[in-house]
Amino acid sequence: MEVFESLKTNLVGKNVRIVLPEGKEPRILQATKRLVKETDVIPVLLGNPEKIKIYLEIEGITEGYEVIDPDHYAKFDEMVAALVERRNGKISEEEAVRLLREDVNYFGVMLVYMGLVDGMVSGALHSTAATVRPALQIIKTRPNVTRTSGAFLMTRGSERYLFGDCAININPDADALAEIAINSAITAKMFGIEPKIAMLSYSTKGSGFGENVDKVVAATQRAHELRPDLEIDGELQFDAAFHPETAALKAPGSKVAGQATVFIFPSIEAGNIGYKIAERLGGFSAVGPVLQGLNKPVNDLSRGCNADDVYKLTLITAAQAVHQ
Repeated sequence: MEVFESLKTNLVGKNVRIVLPEGKEPRILQATKRLVKETDVIPVLLGNPEKIKIYLEIEGITEGYEVIDPDHYAKFDEMVAALVERRNGKISEEEAVRLLREDVNYFGVMLVYMGLVDGMVSGALHSTAATVRPALQIIKTRPNVTRTSGAFLMTRGSERYLFGDCAININPDADALAEIAINSAITAKMFGIEPKIAMLSYSTKGSGFGENVDKVVAATQRAHELRPDLEIDGELQFDAAFHPETAALKAPGSKVAGQATVFIFPSIEAGNIGYKIAERLGGFSAVGPVLQGLNKPVNDLSRGCNADDVYKLTLITAAQAVHQ
């Protein structure tokens, strides 16, 4: 079953509510129409209720979604107090009011934090930093997780893989790479991907040298120590990780080489280039980045996204909410 059809099936009857702060953006509204018609996910849009209602009614949508107007929100004072408390004295009440009035991402994240919705998708009009910053300040990372990371679900027909970290950590050290690998395994399982994790490098099993190779070797060892139950191997070049015949030559006996499903890149530079090559030259669809390691799901769209990207990332966010 195609991965998003599977996600839809698993979400039936769950009535997961996902806030979309950029409620007046046409791509968000088009995705909302599809979510209402095809899934049990309830989109919660931020914006002017009358304007949003008029647009969706023209599209034949009269129910199955919600609209919250941040300028006229009954629980606004409660939200301000919760934000001041959560920031632990780092902002005043006046600053909290300003943030919630002026920044829809802070408003959306507070809805998630207060349990009024189950997750958030933003970024069609905002930078990654503008989406991630309030999530890190308010939602924060899960216990024993020191950082969030960004993974892409890569699909082509029945093929599905996970690439990480392609969005958040610029040059992760060995401990960070190990943590990214472990969190990526959790994400992979959510998509029905059995995680066989390749720690990527320009070297395979000592064929190359240098600090960057040593980092990947150390990260692999650290990941094994933390999660000996996971199938993780490195350092591996991409061809050795992906191609069985190459794996037999370069990494004989490996349980991961030649059959990897989760690829952990040594830097954001490599990951970002890698997923875009797979997308543009390989014909893969790249969905994400899926933010990993947060207490509750908040995900970031590319500003170049289309309505289909919004739809898919909202399904992923809803699935994360169910699995957490």
